[in-house]
Amino acid sequence: MRPIPTVLLLLSLAVHPLGAADWPRFRGPNADGTSPETNLVDRIPTNGLPSLWEKPIGTGYSAPSVLGNTLVVFHRLGDEEITEAVTADTGKTLWKHTDKTAFRDPYGYNNGPRCSPVLSSNRVYTFGAEGRLTSLDLVTGQPVWQRDTSKDFHVPEAFFGVGSTPVLEGDLLIVMVGGQPNSGVVAFAADTGKTVWESVGASNWQGQPMLGWPGERTVAWRDYEKQASYAAPVVADVAGQRTAFCLMRQGLVALDPLTGKVRFSRWFRAKVDDSVNAANPVVVGDDVLITAAYYKIGSVLLHVKAGGNDFGEVWAGTALEAHWSTPVYLDGYLYSFSGRNEPDARLRCVEWKTGKVMWDRDESWHHGQDRPDRYGRGSLLLADGKLFALGEGGILGIFRPSPSEPKEIARWQVPQLKHPVWPAPILSRGRLYLRGEDRLLCLDARRPAAP
Repeated sequence: MRPIPTVLLLLSLAVHPLGAADWPRFRGPNADGTSPETNLVDRIPTNGLPSLWEKPIGTGYSAPSVLGNTLVVFHRLGDEEITEAVTADTGKTLWKHTDKTAFRDPYGYNNGPRCSPVLSSNRVYTFGAEGRLTSLDLVTGQPVWQRDTSKDFHVPEAFFGVGSTPVLEGDLLIVMVGGQPNSGVVAFAADTGKTVWESVGASNWQGQPMLGWPGERTVAWRDYEKQASYAAPVVADVAGQRTAFCLMRQGLVALDPLTGKVRFSRWFRAKVDDSVNAANPVVVGDDVLITAAYYKIGSVLLHVKAGGNDFGEVWAGTALEAHWSTPVYLDGYLYSFSGRNEPDARLRCVEWKTGKVMWDRDESWHHGQDRPDRYGRGSLLLADGKLFALGEGGILGIFRPSPSEPKEIARWQVPQLKHPVWPAPILSRGRLYLRGEDRLLCLDARRPAAP
């Protein structure tokens, strides 16, 4: 731990007060991959966007989070998981908190944390690859509380470590723990870490129809079944009810965020064991879209009925097969990367209400290529009427969103980035932050002043 004077960090927060231009949680201020910022670049010079700072960091797949002039990045060096706060405008370290870790990815991916930090006005919450849930003081980095969810709940081992970022809802921290038999989702008191409620598992899935599977099968619950997915919970006002939508490994569960009561469940899982759900639910009005990439599971759009306790199906199909990147919605259309692996990567626009593919662009390439000229799979960020795309090989692009055709207006191969670039880009106060395998970049994305 390297503390700094409290007055200095308080000043750094005060310079940029809490506002819409912060990026304090996974997928931004509205948890939907969008930012209200304007006056951003329309083009990228041949030598790239201006670099404001660059910082070597450890491994991990978690995007950083920003509140005021404080950026928090969650990464790993050696046998330590590190929560590090830096000044967002310079990259200067403010404090570090470390915890020992022995996590090893069983499939050979990197061993760093997967979940983004969650920031409140006075706290940082992190969820490590082994299930360590930690609350730190935002100003000093001092520990407030910690829970070892793998010990406190019966959690079957995950495929790629723990990877569902928690969500802060009022005074509750809602976490996809994945515990058996009925602790798939757990709410903790944000100030103390005490368990408030546990829900999801055998009690809601047993006997449910396994939609899309052959025959008329129903769920026969197994106490060793993995529950946690890699999608974060999404909390929204839908059909007159505040609802937490959790895309579990088995499918979508709608919960009362105050009590954990299950409002409804909808099976959504590929027909093989070696599969995961990873893209967040997309909520628009009273409709909810879920999507995944394994074995042609595709997407389903559900309409939540009045009262919030039931749903109808609007459409289902393979128009979108989003893997770990959640689609972005704008004006009746979804923009998204689609495809499970690099060789089947596509960039698509899909009509929200019908599932019709408006356009489709091939972005495929084979792992191992050196600086491919396509995005592969990637992530999108919507701001200032533009889509900022970051491909897994390190290409940064800008698109004008349009349902008629893909309108790419700029692209640049970021020289410091190489495969796999899987964390999504984030934006705060005109600064675009990109995380690679071993470094964090801060680029100036503001439109240059007119001469």
